[in-house]
Amino acid sequence: MQNIPHVPVLYREVIDTFENVDAGVVIDCTMGYGGHSSMILESNLHIKLIAIDQDQTAIDFSTDRLKKFGDRVNIKKGRFSSVIKDILNEVDKQEVKGLLADIGVSSLQLDQKERGFSYESDNLDMRMDKDAPLSAANVVNEYSISELEKILLEYGELRNYKKLASVIVQNRPFFSAKELSDTLKPHMPHGKKIHPATLLMQAIRIEVNDELGELKSLLQSIEEARLPHAKIAIISFHSLEDRIVKQAFSRWSKSCICPSEAMRCTCGNNHSLGKILTRKPIMAKDDELKENPRSRSAKMRIFEMDI
Repeated sequence: MQNIPHVPVLYREVIDTFENVDAGVVIDCTMGYGGHSSMILESNLHIKLIAIDQDQTAIDFSTDRLKKFGDRVNIKKGRFSSVIKDILNEVDKQEVKGLLADIGVSSLQLDQKERGFSYESDNLDMRMDKDAPLSAANVVNEYSISELEKILLEYGELRNYKKLASVIVQNRPFFSAKELSDTLKPHMPHGKKIHPATLLMQAIRIEVNDELGELKSLLQSIEEARLPHAKIAIISFHSLEDRIVKQAFSRWSKSCICPSEAMRCTCGNNHSLGKILTRKPIMAKDDELKENPRSRSAKMRIFEMDI
């Protein structure tokens, strides 16, 4: 019997999103430990699911967890930014009825201190794919001060990014996430809801895994694939990701793409890919927040293709 690591965020809302999918294929771009995948398969008895993950530990776990669904499941290893292109070129696009991406680090990755995601970790890694060449240790100990300033500002949105980068350079090398967070803690903003090192760790993790680049590439692949009648559900965990998803969905929904200063429409006014189903992002309800405090940051936006 497997020990199921955690309940995935917004699990009821994800099930509701795909509840009317009677047949065809649903793609889970971020399978993780199979939480969303198993729920979608259990709720939609006649669909097939293609699941993607770059973490071999997660793949091993979920291969066992999802084996009861037999040939209804096809698991692929790799970054979803590249794997999704192959999938969308291989499958009948008419068959793709849904696509889910739960962006960010999984709870089990956070809880496994040897992975280096937590500010309490005894090492400095943060790679979602343990075979990837770039680790948090490379970023922290080898990046120039200007490179560190850039990621702390852009990915951590830290106002005192210059000071933090300077402290890192003056005190490196660092060998653990705990050592790094303890050294920078006096200089980090203190809030009631999150640990002072959260934004620091977020910035480094995004750089290590190219998380924003991955998300942009995924959205571009979906846009280019022009899936006829698919629901696209993206769960993000911070404002940088949510902004990218919101802007993409807004662009997809526009029929007229003429410049705002144009006196009249000359584009044909037929460029809409579908409609936004969530004008405001869906967030966790109170009972889920009590059961899983990490769900407080989760925001899901849904777009329905109609091409």
